[in-house]
Amino acid sequence: MNVRRAVIALAALAALAAAAASAAPPLEVAPLLGPAPAGFAAAEAPREFQFPDDHGPHPDFRQEWWYFTGNLEAADGERFGFEFTVFRFALAPPGARPPGDSAWRAREVYMAHLAVTDPARGRFMSSERLERAALDLAGARARPFAVWVDDWSVRAVEDVPSSWLLRAQADGYALELELDASGTPVLNGEHGLSVKSDTPPSASYYYSLPRLGVRGRVIRGGQAREVTGLAWFDREWGSGVLGRGQVGWDWFALQLQDGSALMYYALRDRDGTRDSHSAGTFVEPSGETRPLGAGEVEVEVRDHYVARSGTRYPSAWTVRVPHLGLELAVRPVLADQELTTRPRYWEGAVDATGSRAGAKLRGRGYVELVGYGAER
Repeated sequence: MNVRRAVIALAALAALAAAAASAAPPLEVAPLLGPAPAGFAAAEAPREFQFPDDHGPHPDFRQEWWYFTGNLEAADGERFGFEFTVFRFALAPPGARPPGDSAWRAREVYMAHLAVTDPARGRFMSSERLERAALDLAGARARPFAVWVDDWSVRAVEDVPSSWLLRAQADGYALELELDASGTPVLNGEHGLSVKSDTPPSASYYYSLPRLGVRGRVIRGGQAREVTGLAWFDREWGSGVLGRGQVGWDWFALQLQDGSALMYYALRDRDGTRDSHSAGTFVEPSGETRPLGAGEVEVEVRDHYVARSGTRYPSAWTVRVPHLGLELAVRPVLADQELTTRPRYWEGAVDATGSRAGAKLRGRGYVELVGYGAER
């Protein structure tokens, strides 16, 4: 959702400004930390989505991101989780050109996060990259689809545009994964318009591909493991940030064994209560979608974990959607899944067990927790 990833990326860009400035000319990051200046488009009303073009960039808006999370398994049952995210941020509104004619000057910057969960080794790896959109160092396009930061990328297969190749590596792990993006995109919110607060322009255009088939390789310490699994793709763009009083969120993306999927984000206000703009989507096995309002999902925290950073995170939940007869116990596959990026946040692979209408149900997914350090 827009405010979730906007805050992660904005804070990270601010923290990385000094490093980025080491390559002349320096990036101007400070303007990103407040409301978008005049000249950027805003997500204000439902729109007609166009695929595959909307997989590509939307330069009229200040920010957007491509968010992949997934659970993978080798033939012997060994488990892996992964997160790969690319953020695009505009430094100036459309039409504004940076002064001078240096090939290094850019109007946009791209940032990427990579994380791998390795439960068998009890290890969680995270890494980040930041580049300007210049000299082909980073960028995105719709046809053929591609988004990249240095040599981390997701690119469409030349003759099969709905098949995407994800490649990234860091700190002893590498991903070489083929994603099946042939499913029908799920529009979240009001026909894809996701409103996060009463403070404009706190809204985004938001869709998901909740069940991407995955096959490929996880390379650990130079040794390749063939894997298969499911991934979740979240896609958003807009020009807003958090609303007044909002400090964080808990985001759940769960793929259930009956073919259904549940996405829900619980926005937290400064006093610790759930914000009324919390929302989600339930996807039936048939593909039918059901929007979920703030009061339609119950999230009960059952346990906590204190990370090495000192931040205390929830680490087990009961998630209920009473009108669907759905109740799930959700637990991380590894407690330590805090990204050591700037800022730090927790995002990790989880298991879900429970029932729907009395029938037992299992699943896997990802949970993202942001803003807990700010609440200490």
